[in-house]
Formats: sequence, structure tokens, C-alpha cells
Amino acid sequence: MATTLTDDIDILAKAKRTIAGDYLPSGDEAYMSEAQQDYFRRLLLEWKKSILASSADTLQQLQDGPMREPDLNDRASSETDWGIELRTRDRQRKLISKIDSALRRIEEGEYGYCEVTGEPIGLGRLVARPIATMTVEAQEAHERREKISRDD
Repeated sequence: MATTLTDDIDILAKAKRTIAGDYLPSGDEAYMSEAQQDYFRRLLLEWKKSILASSADTLQQLQDGPMREPDLNDRASSETDWGIELRTRDRQRKLISKIDSALRRIEEGEYGYCEVTGEPIGLGRLVARPIATMTVEAQEAHERREKISRDD
């Protein structure tokens, strides 16, 4: 049960490898062309499928029975591991809703454009984070505002 903060990145990388073929979005074509939209739709669907498969594995492990560690330290360690695993799965559950939202934006023709400024988000950012909803600049401004309101 290897759960780390890089799980989501690893799952996304696996999804990218799965759909890898002859096509990779390029700046040489029209932004959010049909081919680019199809690429991101397939990537998002594969990412979601991988997350759901990983979650099913966790559920199966939970159903296999309770932990019966005779040593208290081993039991505490196992419970900590399970706590981390369950928090990761909860984070992935939230990620699935963001993936569904991105798929909806593709269908509505809004995918790839900043929800704040309306400007193109950029292929590099979308390839790195397909669920991005803001340009880097808008995201940074949002985070600065969040930090200021947290500090108050």
C-alpha cells in the first residue's frame, strides 16, 4: 500500500502513457482544436478510470478483513498507514469531481480558457494539470488573495 503525495501525479503519468500515440497537442495548431479537445477528453477519462481502479483496490483491501496486528506498535503503524490511504482516497474523490467538471467544460466548449479572464490557459499547463481552470497569472493572484485573507 504505497500512498504518497505523488500518487495523483503517478496516476496521471500512467494515463498519459496509456493514451500515448502519434498525437500530442502542439502550439502549431488552432488552440482547442477538435484534436486537442479529443486528446484531453481521452486523457481525463483515462485518469478517472485509473483513479477508480485504484480506489477499488483499496476498498477490496478494507473488505478483506480487519487488521490483526498482535504488537501494539505494529497495529498503530498499520492504522496510521490506513488513515493516510483513506485521506488519499478522499482527495482522489474530490479530484474525480474536478475531472468531471473538466469533461463538462470540454462538452460546453469552455475547456482550456481561464474562468477568471477568459484567456487561453495554455497547452503546457493543461498537459501538466488537465483540470486547470485558470491561467498561471490568475492562479497566482487567487493564491495571493487567499493568503492575505488567511493572514487577517
